[in-house]
Amino acid sequence: MRKSGILMHISSLPSEFGIGKLGDSAYMFANFLRDCGVQVWQILPLSPTSYGDSPYQSFSVHAGNPYFIDFQRLEKQGYLAPPDYEDIVWGEDPRRVDYARIYNYCFHVLRTAFSRFRKEDKAYLEFCEAQKYWLPDYALFMALKDAHDGKPWYQWEKPLAMREPKALEKAKETYAEQICFYTVLQFWFYQQWGQLKAYCNQNGISIVGDIPIYVAYDSVDVWVNP
Repeated sequence: MRKSGILMHISSLPSEFGIGKLGDSAYMFANFLRDCGVQVWQILPLSPTSYGDSPYQSFSVHAGNPYFIDFQRLEKQGYLAPPDYEDIVWGEDPRRVDYARIYNYCFHVLRTAFSRFRKEDKAYLEFCEAQKYWLPDYALFMALKDAHDGKPWYQWEKPLAMREPKALEKAKETYAEQICFYTVLQFWFYQQWGQLKAYCNQNGISIVGDIPIYVAYDSVDVWVNP
């Protein structure tokens, strides 16, 4: 059976926050596809963008892009309030993503939400257990990147670059809060993405995904599995 489809990356959805998100606009687009009889939504990689802001250069093959986490859904969960994000100027041109501005402000808002998150949340703990084959390494990797001003892993001090056990254990203690932050971001992303995908599927819309051909050199995947 032949089907019609449309390619629309999450980043290209309409948004007042500088980049498309997994919120109302995504559900409105799904409704548009359903009402038009379109059965396939093709997306680009949902992974975090690294240098060049390309979804084909990512820090992880497993992680989702925190930029796509919808603030308004976090607000409904009690983690944000409108003043936390509404007054921020996210860009000058609504047709384009200002990645530098998104980078500078998005994580600031997400850190505010994180400060109100209850880490004993049952769904969060279950998520961490289910994703333990990749999530701890990713969160540590991102925390170390922050600690090294964004430098690639091969420019870190040798004990960390070569993943010497003592250096890793010390880093886990030193950056425990930052590691938890990146873990919670993935919980929120997967939660919102899972809900959107389920909604699409329930409305007869299949998702066609996309992945990079190669893993990025500066990625947790290469750092952990050289």
